[in-house]
Amino acid sequence: MTQPIFNYDEMSDTLYVSFEQSENATGIELNDHILLRINKKEHRAVGLTFLEYSLLAQKTEMGHRSFPLTGLASLSSGLKTHVLDILLHPPVSEILLISAYTPSFVETIPITSLQRRHEL
Repeated sequence: MTQPIFNYDEMSDTLYVSFEQSENATGIELNDHILLRINKKEHRAVGLTFLEYSLLAQKTEMGHRSFPLTGLASLSSGLKTHVLDILLHPPVSEILLISAYTPSFVETIPITSLQRRHEL
């Protein structure tokens, strides 16, 4: 696997991360700020897009910000399983930390945060 390519557009505050070139990428909206691009046929990540990157990467006095993966709820169970598998493995797992928020014993909400702020 090659190193990811990071491209930051300061004007729109958008970070594009490309893992590889692919014409067959499908966009999966993980939430309002994060888009995962995958090759569904080959079951692998192609890239990530972070909208309002400076907000996502901003630390708080308590540490990294976490964001719910609200987009997973609208996926079919098969696609959701496939996307979670991609999120939990390299190269995506080297950029995004996936965890769960459990507000009650019967509810688990998948959340994410950036592993580290990438120098742009």
